[in-house]
Amino acid sequence: MRPHGAAVLASMALGACVETPMEPTAEFGAFAFQQDCAACHGTDAMGAGSFGAELIEQPPDLTTISARNGGVFPRDEVMSVIDGFARGDHFSAAMPEFGAGDMGEIVLVEEAGIATPVPVRLLALAEYLESIQR
Repeated sequence: MRPHGAAVLASMALGACVETPMEPTAEFGAFAFQQDCAACHGTDAMGAGSFGAELIEQPPDLTTISARNGGVFPRDEVMSVIDGFARGDHFSAAMPEFGAGDMGEIVLVEEAGIATPVPVRLLALAEYLESIQR
């Protein structure tokens, strides 16, 4: 017996509605990047997104953050920029303050015995960006 076309479509639609689990991994960060950042920074994070090309100032190449910082990935600074907490005057007003929206559940990141609460999507984005450094 062949499944009815409507039943097949309904099961496909339900599968598409399954939410991607939010975990602070580079894999989840890659997913979040494609949703939130690729339009400006490009799918390869090198600054050539379709919307970014329309801006007065082209978004930066995010694969060279470590290179621009003496070979060290400044995770906390990157998260602060994404969040919108701390940005210098050189940042474009086109860059959204993602911390003003829902960045997911809070996870505790421990460093030197100090636990800092960080939204899971923000941490995942930083993990992904660190993983693509050249």
